[in-house]
Amino acid sequence: MDLIWTLLIGAIIGAVAGALTSRSLPMGWIGNIIAGIVGSWLGESLLGGWGPELAGMAIVPSIIGAVILVIITSAVFSGMNK
Repeated sequence: MDLIWTLLIGAIIGAVAGALTSRSLPMGWIGNIIAGIVGSWLGESLLGGWGPELAGMAIVPSIIGAVILVIITSAVFSGMNK
């Protein structure tokens, strides 16, 4: 059950990051889950684990990390399409 909870929170964090940046992620909801989980790791590595937590992820640093990841990912994929 913990895995499902982590995937759900990761998807929400990825969706929030996509909405904040107004950029779409490749692979739809799977991209949201990946961006949320990897972004959570990135944000917590850079900023620490402060703030409220859900499913073992600090929400604010996770969203910031996911936003960074979405910007980098969309820049890389838009550069590949040119």
